[in-house]
Amino acid sequence: MPTLKEIVAAERKKQTVAEQVMVDHLSRAVISDPEQNLTAERQESARIFPDSKIAPHRFRKRTLHETKIRTHSTLTENMLSHKVQFDGRVISRNGRDACRELIGFFFAHDQSLTIYEYRQFGKNRTNVLPFIQKNIYSHQCGRRKGKHYQLGDFYVGANLTFLSYDHPRLPESIKENTLLILRITNIDQMALDSLKTDSVEHEDDTSSQETNDRRVLKAIQDALKEQLHKRGVRILTGLGKYLQQLDKEGTGLLDKADLKQTLQVFHLKLSENDFESVWQSLNGNGSGKVDYGEFKRAIIGEMNEYRKSFVRKAFMKLDFNKTGCVPIIDIRKCYCAKKHPQVISGLSTEEEIKLSFLETLKDACSKLDEVSYGEFEDYYEGLSIGIVNDEDFVNIVRTPWGI
Repeated sequence: MPTLKEIVAAERKKQTVAEQVMVDHLSRAVISDPEQNLTAERQESARIFPDSKIAPHRFRKRTLHETKIRTHSTLTENMLSHKVQFDGRVISRNGRDACRELIGFFFAHDQSLTIYEYRQFGKNRTNVLPFIQKNIYSHQCGRRKGKHYQLGDFYVGANLTFLSYDHPRLPESIKENTLLILRITNIDQMALDSLKTDSVEHEDDTSSQETNDRRVLKAIQDALKEQLHKRGVRILTGLGKYLQQLDKEGTGLLDKADLKQTLQVFHLKLSENDFESVWQSLNGNGSGKVDYGEFKRAIIGEMNEYRKSFVRKAFMKLDFNKTGCVPIIDIRKCYCAKKHPQVISGLSTEEEIKLSFLETLKDACSKLDEVSYGEFEDYYEGLSIGIVNDEDFVNIVRTPWGI
């Protein structure tokens, strides 16, 4: 479980971001509203005052800071208070992007959303900046493609998709991919339940189709987990490396033949019907190629967000320069096997456990002297398959890295 210090720090961070969102949108809403000029022009034409100095404020020509006229779209604190707050992460194999701290808000009054990035520099300096501007957005893939986001789309584990070229302020590394996928990792459940009580959203045909998709994928994942149970680490690390090598264009996309070949190479048995079910659920736009990261997650599943948060913490501790990669020499220095069960029982020495860990990790790496975030995550993704209890897994991550 998180320590009291970690809980307090997380709450303080969320409060800082929430305050910045309120300040941004309350102070800028009227200034940025083009209706101001229309309102002023209509009123000026209706009544002309010979002496502009004695005219009421609402009839004078206003400068940027003179925003005393209400418009229909003027936001109020009450409107913005009807919101659900959530934490998110970028689904990416790029360590810098995957470890960004994102906090989002979905507003009930107009079904808009915004996402901010919380950045910390050293111990005392922080910055909160818009990552996704406040607007009404739609799903960009899947069965709900083209439909606006609504309350039912917000839950832990849900994906939010955006077209990266619609957001010019995004980091260049993210704009390299057409699709930006954000995963909700935590959510204010009390606020969500309260808003759902007042909501009139109805389940549609898409919901039942999605439920069926999840049922099919769960059955496929359960079957493959049996095949992966004792060789999960080797398979997952090798799979990530192999798929990346097949992706010669660096787009993150592969076609059906490449994916079938991958399954054969790693002896992962999937029936033709199951393969087609996965393919159809991911290839909604009919492009003939799918994101191979999404394909891997669809057939194998992935560790839950609680586990993944500790993997990110461990990597962030190692990657103190925030480059997205960690030199092997630094991993060797930081990895501590003193409390490993086999060391405590006397079955292995610290050096033997450390060498075994490094050997397996190196097999996943495309470069000999460094480990990327994606490769680091693949190792723990494979390890996670054979560990049922969350706290057991978390202890395995926390202990050697001292987090």
